[in-house]
This record gives sequence, structure tokens and C-alpha cells, in this order.
Amino acid sequence: MKKIEAVIKPFKLDEVREALSEVGITGLTVTEVKGFGRQKGHTELYRGAEYVVDFLPKIKVEVIVPDSIVEQAIEAIIKSARTGKIGDGKIFVSSVEQVIRIRTGETGEEAV
Repeated sequence: MKKIEAVIKPFKLDEVREALSEVGITGLTVTEVKGFGRQKGHTELYRGAEYVVDFLPKIKVEVIVPDSIVEQAIEAIIKSARTGKIGDGKIFVSSVEQVIRIRTGETGEEAV
């Protein structure tokens, strides 16, 4: 099993969720996060004063998937989250040692 973490633009969340659903992923975790990469923030005007926004709002989507659909899930995220502009985000893939469903005690892929 793999854990896929995708940091995306907030307005792309619904598209990413629908694309993952089409691949067969039924559950995901979404977190509102802030950060920056090459964008390095931007300046905004508020009540006549200019200020720098160092951390931009992003969404982090986390899913645990069987090894058999990892590539499909990654492609779904890329196609649905891409705008072609700087700041589209990143995808991180890591191994998952064990999953346990608390309610039933199921383990492994059955727990996902």
C-alpha cells in the first residue's frame, strides 16, 4: 500500500476528488494548509497598504491506495489539478506499513 499526499490549489479540490472517485478511491483526507515553493508568496493591497503574503493557502489531499492503482491515482491527480501555471502543487508517495480499522479491527487493504 502507498500513501499519496497531494498539495494542490484550493479551487481544484472538487475536480481532484471526482477524478479519484472515478479511479475507485472511496476515502480521502483533506487538510487546509499554507506554504510556498517557487512562487515565494505575493503582495496584496489592504486598506491602501501593501503587504507581502509569504504563505499561500493550499489544500493537502491524502489517500491510501493499494499498489495496483497507485499510478492511476497519481495520473488522476495530475490531470485534474494541473492549471499549467506556477503553484499547481506537488505529489508525494510513501509506503504504508500497516493500516488498522479501529471499529472492526480489520488490517491491511481490507481496512482501507
